[in-house]
Amino acid sequence: MLEELVTVSTVVNGKHYRRVVEPRLLLSDFIRHDLGLTGTHVGCEHGVCGACTILVDEKPVRACLMFTPQADGHAIETVEGLAEENGELHPLQEAFRDKHGLQCGFCTPGILMTMKAFIAQHPKATEGEIREALSGNLCRCTGYQNIVEAVRLAVSRIGGSS
Repeated sequence: MLEELVTVSTVVNGKHYRRVVEPRLLLSDFIRHDLGLTGTHVGCEHGVCGACTILVDEKPVRACLMFTPQADGHAIETVEGLAEENGELHPLQEAFRDKHGLQCGFCTPGILMTMKAFIAQHPKATEGEIREALSGNLCRCTGYQNIVEAVRLAVSRIGGSS
């Protein structure tokens, strides 16, 4: 039996998109293949590693666990939406650069998106709270110390304004 196609209308990184898609198209595939935004990485495809984390209506979501039609009418932000159009980095990105909070970089987009939402909700986050918030994002390269230091620096710089 053939599934009917579905029209999806969504805003991604401030730009409106209207597409006709298969109902079972994963949001991660839509973002990467249909929109060409390859910063959203797909690791485990089971929602465990956090590499595909994006923001949907400013809340962190695993894009590999969501179907594209579920995004209809919602605002999405990917890692490409963090930096300003003029190339100026988001304070979280600057902090990761300044504190060497990445190595291979595969997990970094998901961590950045998770931490953007976290800092907005916890502008005075402690190290323990940061570590707990990071527990859903796996990094196989680091011991997380520089990632935690980068988030702490971002918390001090952002102060809940993002």
